[in-house]
Amino acid sequence: MSQENVYDVIVVGGGQSALAAAYYLKRTGLRYVLLDKEDEAGGSWQHTWDSLTLFSPAQWSSLPGVIMTGGSDKYPTRNETLQYLRDYENRYQFPVVRPVEVLEVTKENELFILATNRGTYISKAVISATGSYSHPIIPEIPNESLFKGTVIHSAHYRDPAAFAGKRVVVAGEGNSGAQILAEVSKVADVLWTTRNTPSFLPEHVDGRYLFDAATALYKARQEGRNYQPPSLGHIVQVPLVREAIARDIYHALPSFDYFYENGIGWHEGRQEQVDAVIFCTGFLPALQHLASLGIFQPDGKVPTHETKATNITGLWLVGYGSWTGFASATLIGVGRTAKRTADEVALFLKGVR
Repeated sequence: MSQENVYDVIVVGGGQSALAAAYYLKRTGLRYVLLDKEDEAGGSWQHTWDSLTLFSPAQWSSLPGVIMTGGSDKYPTRNETLQYLRDYENRYQFPVVRPVEVLEVTKENELFILATNRGTYISKAVISATGSYSHPIIPEIPNESLFKGTVIHSAHYRDPAAFAGKRVVVAGEGNSGAQILAEVSKVADVLWTTRNTPSFLPEHVDGRYLFDAATALYKARQEGRNYQPPSLGHIVQVPLVREAIARDIYHALPSFDYFYENGIGWHEGRQEQVDAVIFCTGFLPALQHLASLGIFQPDGKVPTHETKATNITGLWLVGYGSWTGFASATLIGVGRTAKRTADEVALFLKGVR
């Protein structure tokens, strides 16, 4: 096989994690390419709901190399974040090929073979940076097929217009659930159901503390100390949420147990007639392209040390959450793990295992 057709490393993905990895790969001199299934730059941010607001101010919502404009008090919107990512990619002129969907990754004779909808790509190493947005979790709840209303995941929510005048359940106690509930409650009668008791951060605390926590965790590991980072599951009081708190809309019910024709119900006997349910119940890592490698754990993840896969050589996973680095699924958090990954890939390709 001609080496001209073999990349040193292929990055699967084109969103924030892939761009962070590309920023550091660009410094290595390696021959690399990003394969992005999207038609345009911006990754999964192209598919989020219109009014989404970051829970970190702009200064703490940036990829390596370029600070997002807005300073320490501006919470960037979905459109501002999307434009930032597009400008970032254009600024560094990363080698992105799109739209290319990676369908299957296999390994033969120490080379990775990537089967795509636009032909075959080959590389010595692979960085998977596909995130999780394309793999939403919708709980299996009895009798959903009987329900005559609408059931969607937050991944497919865009704006509240479709729910005006209706009775809507928002299910999920995280930031997505809190923000969508706040918005929909302005045009609809809403119920909030949660698996766990919702927890709001104090008004003066926001996502900027992720940077401090990530730094503290990094230093602790360097010094051999134990450090427990703060939970990322608490709700940040962005302006939309603060306004909703003032309207007193956050009254959580336990997760419902079943659907019926006209609504939802609980085993103790309570039923509520509703027109729609919006599940804000998270995502699973989008790793279907790696299935043929046979490296998944029972939980659907790939065992790693930091970002490096431990049961196959030459594979790294960037930006999938705490198991690939604390806060690595955030704009501010992915930079440190992306740098480590690029350094490890460069050493690997020089023969240092």
